[in-house]
Amino acid sequence: MIPTILLCGGTGTRLREQTELRPKPLIQLGGKPLIYYIMKLYAHYGHTEFILALGYMQETFKEYFAHFDEINNDVCIRTGKYRGAVYNETVDDWDVILSDTGRDTFKGGRLKRVEKYVKGDTFFLSYGDGLSDINLNELLAFHLAHGKMITITGVHPMPRFGELHHEGSKVISFAEKPVDDNYLVSGGFMVMNRKIFDYLTPDSWCDLEVGTLELLAAKDEMRVYEHKGFWRAIDTLKDLGDMQFMCDKGEMPWVIWKGGSNV
Repeated sequence: MIPTILLCGGTGTRLREQTELRPKPLIQLGGKPLIYYIMKLYAHYGHTEFILALGYMQETFKEYFAHFDEINNDVCIRTGKYRGAVYNETVDDWDVILSDTGRDTFKGGRLKRVEKYVKGDTFFLSYGDGLSDINLNELLAFHLAHGKMITITGVHPMPRFGELHHEGSKVISFAEKPVDDNYLVSGGFMVMNRKIFDYLTPDSWCDLEVGTLELLAAKDEMRVYEHKGFWRAIDTLKDLGDMQFMCDKGEMPWVIWKGGSNV
C-alpha cells in the first residue's frame, strides 16, 4: 500500500453554478460526492492512505470527513441523544489527512506543501474530478517496472463534435463523436517517485503541469500508461449532466467495487 495525494484545491470555475456552494470534488453524482468514488477506487485496490491537498472551501472537506461514517451509512438516533450506532455491510477504514495548502496555490505548490506527509519513495497523485475503472495496481506495477520518476495515465477522450469526411459538399461518412485511438490525454491518475519534490517549491505560483512536468518529460523521466477503459472528467455542467444521466439509468462503470451499477 502506498499513499494517494488528491489535489482538491481548485475553484472549478466552469462549474460555477455548483461550486459556489461546494468545491468540485464534493459535487454530488448519483447520491455521492466525486471524491468518494475516487477514494473508493483506490481503497478497492488496497490503497487506503489519503492526503487531500485542500484550498478553496477547505473547511467543507473537514466537515464532510468529520461526519463521514454518519453521512455514508444508516445511523440509529434516539431523540435527545445520538447513540452513534452505524449500520452498513462494510465500513470504509481509511486514514485521511486533510491539509490546507492555500486558497490560490497552484498544483505544484500544493504538492510540495504536503511532502512532509509522504513517508515512502512512491505515491499516487490524482485530481478530484476524474472517474475511471482503471486498474490501479496494474498502473503501479507498470510504474515500478520502468524505473522513471513519473507515470501518467493516458486516456482516449470523447471528442465534443461529430466528425465529417467529405469531398466538396458531398458527405462521404459521418461519425458522432468518434474516439481517436491515436490520441491520448492525461487522465489524472499518476504515480510518482518522491524525487519530484526536488523540482517543486512551496510557493503559491509553483505549477505542476506547466514547467515541472514539461521539464521532466524533456529529461526522459516520464512514461505513459494507456488506459482503454472508462474515463470521464467532470469539467462542465454538461459533463455532470451526462454522468448523472448514466447514474439514472443504473450505468456506473466507475463503481467497480459494486459491478458498475450502483453504490
